[in-house]
Amino acid sequence: MKKAKHIIKSVNPGSIAEELEIEPGDELLMINDTEIEDIFDYQFLCEDEYIEVLIKKPDGEEWLLEVDKEMDEDLGIQFEEGLMDTYRSCHNKCIFCFIDQMPPGMRETLYFKDDDTRLSFLQGNYVTLTNLADKDIDRMIRYNLEPINISFQTMNPELRCMMLNNRFAGEALKKVDKLYEAGLRMNGQIVLCKGVNDGKELEFSLEKLLEYHPVLESVSVVPVGLSKYRDGLYPLEPFEKQDACEVIDMIEKYQQKALQKSGMHFIHASDEWYLLAGREMPSEESYDGYLQLENGVGMIRLLMTEVSDYLEDIKDENIKVKPGKISIATGRLAAPTLRKLAKQVAEQFPEVEVNVYDIRNDFFGERITVAGLITGQDLIAQMKEKEIGDRLLIPECMMRSGETVFLDDITLDQVQSALQVPITIVKSSGMDFVRSIIDENY
Repeated sequence: MKKAKHIIKSVNPGSIAEELEIEPGDELLMINDTEIEDIFDYQFLCEDEYIEVLIKKPDGEEWLLEVDKEMDEDLGIQFEEGLMDTYRSCHNKCIFCFIDQMPPGMRETLYFKDDDTRLSFLQGNYVTLTNLADKDIDRMIRYNLEPINISFQTMNPELRCMMLNNRFAGEALKKVDKLYEAGLRMNGQIVLCKGVNDGKELEFSLEKLLEYHPVLESVSVVPVGLSKYRDGLYPLEPFEKQDACEVIDMIEKYQQKALQKSGMHFIHASDEWYLLAGREMPSEESYDGYLQLENGVGMIRLLMTEVSDYLEDIKDENIKVKPGKISIATGRLAAPTLRKLAKQVAEQFPEVEVNVYDIRNDFFGERITVAGLITGQDLIAQMKEKEIGDRLLIPECMMRSGETVFLDDITLDQVQSALQVPITIVKSSGMDFVRSIIDENY
């Protein structure tokens, strides 16, 4: 495989690199006579007080620069590639993969499957470990890259090979042993598929995973997401209420085992299971500090707690609220909870009337109920005839990260124009939820 070039994109003003006359367009070749694979090699080699940096200028001239600096002081260089390497794509063909269930014709980046352990450390992505060679594991241990987030799916090696459609997927589980022995912190995930890795297989997996605790800090169990674009894919069925009850009962049984072992709950059911089962969310203490929040574990409990706490904090403040009517649009999964929370806010601030509308996912299919997969076109189509009022609130997760664009590339401005109403994007905290309702300028 061709080695990536480490081209410098920019140099921070006042940095060591600027003093050394390193410039954008230069190429970093080596540090301390060592070739650099990626950002982790770079950071590790830059830690010493004295380093030698080999730079290649655009005209081919090479500069060997001697650098005396503080321990861990950065050189002040930004590279064209954030990882200083290409992203590793996924070579599995998982039976539950949501990207395989995407409709055609969407932007190219939505079809990229990453399985890059470096992104697990940097961004919290979950990886299967099937992309890793022994040298990669050794490097992770040497650089103490933790926590690593692992998609286990099952601890049955043969079943894992089937689920990932990769004959090496079962063997890859042995890499967990090396990470465990090195004491590298891990978190895990199981995407549960009905009739495949649930029931006795799930019990077997939880039993095995508990052996890695507490180095393996937490494991979440989430239901498979099923879109309407499944022609030619493995025949998976949705979970029903009774299934959800059985999953929760099993997880709570293993939580008791984990509590006896470490004082932590360790195994967690995502919020969808409790909503599907019609059960109350667990207490805040059950989430061990919300280690699996990004996996949808405890998001509703946290929001409920934050809303109640914030309303209590401001109950004696003389807050002026402009009378009016607003609407909230969200996915079907969270809508019942948001109705209860909106009612809580309205009871304390009766000047404002709040309606919560759940948006049916026509784009991906009705089985997809999370707010983060609602498209601009579904929002427009279903809210057009509704009595929205003065403002419409939507959760931040509907937007592409850092932008005001929906998953189907429809912009926020286009939705506002179609609905003829101002739209407020609401962050995920309880304070933001309350403030967006009672303050039109929030």
